[in-house]
Amino acid sequence: MPLACPGLQGFLLSGATAVLAASTRPEDVFALVERHRVTHIHVVPALLIRWLDDPSLARYDLSSLRIIQSGGQRLQPEVRHRAQVALPGCFIQENFGMAEGLIMFVRADDPDEVRRETCGRPVSPDDEVKLVDEDGIEVPPGEVGELIVRGPYTLRGYFRSPQHNARAFSPEGFYRSGDLLRMHPSGNYIVEGRRKDLINRGGEKISAEEVENLILVHPSVLNVACVPYPDHVLGERMCACVVLKPGRSLTLDELVGFLGGFDMAKFKLPERLEILDSLPLSGFGKVSKQELAGRLASPGHP
Repeated sequence: MPLACPGLQGFLLSGATAVLAASTRPEDVFALVERHRVTHIHVVPALLIRWLDDPSLARYDLSSLRIIQSGGQRLQPEVRHRAQVALPGCFIQENFGMAEGLIMFVRADDPDEVRRETCGRPVSPDDEVKLVDEDGIEVPPGEVGELIVRGPYTLRGYFRSPQHNARAFSPEGFYRSGDLLRMHPSGNYIVEGRRKDLINRGGEKISAEEVENLILVHPSVLNVACVPYPDHVLGERMCACVVLKPGRSLTLDELVGFLGGFDMAKFKLPERLEILDSLPLSGFGKVSKQELAGRLASPGHP
């Protein structure tokens, strides 16, 4: 996305200036925005959260910013609201896509609720999008299903990989993304997680993202990742790995009590809480749940 959707390539082809930075430190970025009057920035949610929470934000003139595009992971509605309050006049634009093809964008003329809640809709009218259940049957509007897609810029298959292609594509040629989405009444889509981002607690499947969305509403929480940890009876239990806002505290009992206010099923409640200074990131800037789960599963970890 930062390279070509429209990204660096799109801006250069349009005759625009591209400002390159070797640092993602808030003050370094803010200074460049102020000096060069930057209008567009591409981020992952973890980076935007870090910038919004930095006290230096108010010391720089960031009024030139027109669009901040976020992708890679779902940008929570609360974070979008915080960004719009901190950067009035800047469109916080959610993106959803994949290297294999499909791209979705929230449009600037979408209603406020749609801009806040959804990841947009496909850029091309020729993109064919379906949400299906485990048997490949389309789910009714509003229900969660796996995104499968076929279209003019979505790949038809992986090179010299027939066995993988048999799993990755439906018989009709739709690419199976592994992403769980549901359709908003507006026709836009809402990301609900990944098929692989499910915690299997004794046969009960828990969507990590569903729980994360509610934990992020807690006034003490800056960021969170819910990951499985091994259990000899149930196979897996869920741990909430939380980064707190400065000066705040949180216990597991407090968190469970807070989530109970949402009438959440008891089996979905976190059974462990880890307070971290930061969440580990992959090379692509996404939260590395694999690393977190590895830490929790290590023999020396309490």
